[in-house]
Amino acid sequence: MLLPVAPPPRRVMSADGVAIATYEWGEPDAPVVVAVHGFASSAIANWHVTGWTRELTRAGLRVIAIDQRGHGESDKPHDPSAYSMQILVADLLGVADTYLVDDFSLLGYSLGARVGWHIALELPERLTRAVLGGIPDGDPLTRFMVDEARGFVSGGPRSRDRLTMTYLDMAAGMPDNDLGALVSLVEGMRGGIQPDAENPPRQPMLFATGTADPILEQSRRLSRATPRGTFLEIPERNHFNAPTSKVFRVGGVEFLAG
Repeated sequence: MLLPVAPPPRRVMSADGVAIATYEWGEPDAPVVVAVHGFASSAIANWHVTGWTRELTRAGLRVIAIDQRGHGESDKPHDPSAYSMQILVADLLGVADTYLVDDFSLLGYSLGARVGWHIALELPERLTRAVLGGIPDGDPLTRFMVDEARGFVSGGPRSRDRLTMTYLDMAAGMPDNDLGALVSLVEGMRGGIQPDAENPPRQPMLFATGTADPILEQSRRLSRATPRGTFLEIPERNHFNAPTSKVFRVGGVEFLAG
């Protein structure tokens, strides 16, 4: 699949001085979709290489995608205090304000979907609708063994915990990832605010999760609890390859364009 060359990033400074890389596709006066990638990924890997930006712009939408702090071309602090859900939400809102976007829809996957959930609660008058892919309830980082991960990043043995090494191996597969920064992100965000089925957003929400993803039923519970939520199963996809699914892409673009 041939894709157009990705635009160069434009950096937006956050309130605490971290540079957030942003990318833009589409006509400047088109309705805006803000795209937010998952843990250890990037705007280009999650949304451009997979064809999402092409299909969204063909549907008449303008895409503003960000590299979340610690990822891609954004700054990568190593202090865990530089990471929390509130900080990630503030980063995205700062990008929207810098681009002078009054209202927008949101496309998020995994960590990006969790950020989208909280933005929907915080700004119901600005966020019009959202696609939340691969979003669990609860804290998915509880089991991550931070000390063992730091030891591995410093040249020590592999963690004994399978989930921890799954995330580290995935992160190491992206050549520009900084594993130390990503472990700090996990440490900083563990125990923070999480999607709560008792307090769901009121905007139209499309939840989408792979049928081979262990969090499938968690995502379905959040969808059922959301007054205007709908659910899309992504056939035969797990948590890591769901963004490449044509079923997910077609359903998500139709929802955002609608």
